[in-house]
Amino acid sequence: MYILVAGGGKVGANLARALIGMGHEVTVIEQRQDRFDKLEEELEHQVQHGDATEIYVLERAGIGRPPDLVLGVTGDDEDNIVICQIAREKYGVPKVIARVNDPRNQETFDLLGISPTVSATSTILALVEHEVPEHGLIHLLDLRNENLEIVEVQIDKSSPSAGKTVAGLSLPQESRLISVTRDGQSEIAVGSTKLLPGDRVLAILKPGWEDEFRRALISA
Repeated sequence: MYILVAGGGKVGANLARALIGMGHEVTVIEQRQDRFDKLEEELEHQVQHGDATEIYVLERAGIGRPPDLVLGVTGDDEDNIVICQIAREKYGVPKVIARVNDPRNQETFDLLGISPTVSATSTILALVEHEVPEHGLIHLLDLRNENLEIVEVQIDKSSPSAGKTVAGLSLPQESRLISVTRDGQSEIAVGSTKLLPGDRVLAILKPGWEDEFRRALISA
């Protein structure tokens, strides 16, 4: 697989090393001279110097082939948006992945249809929420293209769903249970699966149904 990595900072450099180690053909584009010099010393011809938002720089790096995947992982969200848009719309790159440095910019990526995206801040916040859930419902994954999300809840003694089977739950129409984990063992949730205090339940639902889903499973 040929992969073009736009951005040679810590994220881009580490990605490039890992991808090369996996046997992929990789080209890194880095604008800062000091970073470029270090990467060139290590990766030699697999690094290009320049601004990855510039067409001629991208073409020099081989975007016209086109690559199988373009990674926009610079430290600037606007640059990552531009890079991914150019790759996808002008050169027909089949897959792009963008780094989101500021989660407040996620909506812009979504509106422009740039997906998937990766945000270190959002990932860490999700882990914090997992360890210290405030409202009992933990967001694990947003499937933006499908307009769905995967969430996790824990069943307590006071939960209205405790002791009930999946078939006996009054779940929102736009939700489905995926699995139930009990004592470290997971099973697919089917109609006869009974929920017990301490169970951790994975579910998939459409955004906007979180409150109703929470009421059905964990809060009366």
